[in-house]
Amino acid sequence: MRAYGYLRASTKEQDANRAKNELAGFAEKMNLKVSSWFIENETGAKLNRPELFRLLEIAEAGDILLVEQVDRISRLNSQDWETLKRIISEKEIRIVSIDLPTSHKLIDTSDEFTERMLSAFNSMMLDMLAAIARKDFTDRRRRQAQGVQKAKEQGKYKGRPQNIELQLKIEDLLKDGKSYNYIQNLIGCSRHTISKVNKRLKSFNA
Repeated sequence: MRAYGYLRASTKEQDANRAKNELAGFAEKMNLKVSSWFIENETGAKLNRPELFRLLEIAEAGDILLVEQVDRISRLNSQDWETLKRIISEKEIRIVSIDLPTSHKLIDTSDEFTERMLSAFNSMMLDMLAAIARKDFTDRRRRQAQGVQKAKEQGKYKGRPQNIELQLKIEDLLKDGKSYNYIQNLIGCSRHTISKVNKRLKSFNA
């Protein structure tokens, strides 16, 4: 059994390596050696992700696909999620995600019955988390569209927002109470960009 770490960020401005230390620490705690890391900047709402599919091509039955969160694998619509899940299932690859404790038990199962029971339960939990990740994705798109519409109505709209994925990431971090300096250091954007997102967020919530 081998383990492959998968790290994904939505845009080139975001650091896909951000979670590598956390994943490496988790693997060490679980006595799991990561054979290779696969890192890419692609949206999770897109099925065609070269590094993910390179990982799936290399991995063999019983190998582990290790991720920080389920949404690193999927923010896909239901049809694309079923396609990806089928590929993973046919290759008999185990998904282990830090945010899904039930998946941790798949690292070391002692018998076939236990493995099948855990795999079935884990599959159900993956479906639920993938659905939640997709809902979060579509909800943020809807809020973005509402913000643009409100700006248009107020005569403040300056054109199509650039780098929507980056702006949504900044929005989430601001909602978490992160400082401008923290956000700058994390994703490498300018304070001006953070300020614009913050003003739009306050305007939307007004």
